[in-house]
Amino acid sequence: MFDVGLGEMVVLVVLALVIFGDKLPTVAGQAGRALRQLREMANSAKADLQDGLGPEFKDFDIADLNPKTFVRKHLLEDLDSEPEHRNGASLADTSYAAAAASQLEYGERPPFDTEAT
Repeated sequence: MFDVGLGEMVVLVVLALVIFGDKLPTVAGQAGRALRQLREMANSAKADLQDGLGPEFKDFDIADLNPKTFVRKHLLEDLDSEPEHRNGASLADTSYAAAAASQLEYGERPPFDTEAT
């Protein structure tokens, strides 16, 4: 997360010992309590937001607001499944393609969807 290597970690520990000395356990305990309180406040705010949105958004996740997560969830997850035609037949199904091709006469134009353009 912070990209801190082993050597940098040793330097940080030595600096902490020099700066805080014998008060280091007390400072570490205070930092732990502050982090725990911050985590509890964030969880409480998340629960309040979900309660305020109502039952329509019971599966709402705040992480979905991240654009990368949104794109991955709504656009990229469906790429693994085969696309289907309106009537439920798979487009990769060769019998469907053959049936659709056999219904058109030579030179006949396929149907045109005016709402699609």
